[in-house]
Amino acid sequence: MSEWKARRFWTEARVEPHAAGFTVRLDGRPVKTPGKTELTVPSEALAHEIAREWDAQEGTIDPRTMPFTRAANSAIEKVAPQHAEVADMLAGYGDSDLTCYRADSPEGLVARQAEAWDPLLDWAEATFGARLIPVEGVMHQPQSAAALDRLAAEVHAMTHWELTGFHDLVALSGSLVIGLAAARDAWTPEELWQRSRVDETWQEEQWGEDAEAAAMAAAKRQDFLQAHRFLKLL
Repeated sequence: MSEWKARRFWTEARVEPHAAGFTVRLDGRPVKTPGKTELTVPSEALAHEIAREWDAQEGTIDPRTMPFTRAANSAIEKVAPQHAEVADMLAGYGDSDLTCYRADSPEGLVARQAEAWDPLLDWAEATFGARLIPVEGVMHQPQSAAALDRLAAEVHAMTHWELTGFHDLVALSGSLVIGLAAARDAWTPEELWQRSRVDETWQEEQWGEDAEAAAMAAAKRQDFLQAHRFLKLL
């Protein structure tokens, strides 16, 4: 037996003010989360993006084409109930941040990592007073507790909506510093994504591009850029 799939039943998706911000209604019916909570978001801009996603559905509803709706659902049902735990998890990236683990050879890769990542560490120190120290190799070496505490404070100060977008920025890049730089618009999201891909780009230049790996990287890049846009829509 084939799995039942929801189909479009509405004519128009409309944004309306709500006591908690803004909501989207489908011919007057409120959009709800998978847990049946009315989906309300903090900004009109985000609500309009969600409405556009629903308006773009034809025939069977495909959640894969609705990234802002999915993110809003996550913010409400997953992040809000465990805000502290999510913040702790993301702050934990700082102690093993991508930008701190450097190759000892070849010289070209060493130089490229320094060029891409040293400015990020300098920015984190100037912005948050948190100096993370780069090390050679892949073995974990703890960072300063004081520096990590300063970065963690920034993460814990985010709302559950901000944490939702921030989660993908950090998880996809492997770097708390890159996530914070994206959230603060210190560099463009595209440039930050490329900075997170220094090692992969180097390998491609040496050995050629693998089609499957390239497709996965393209999907992750798109998710990274969408996460940044989600934050800006708030």
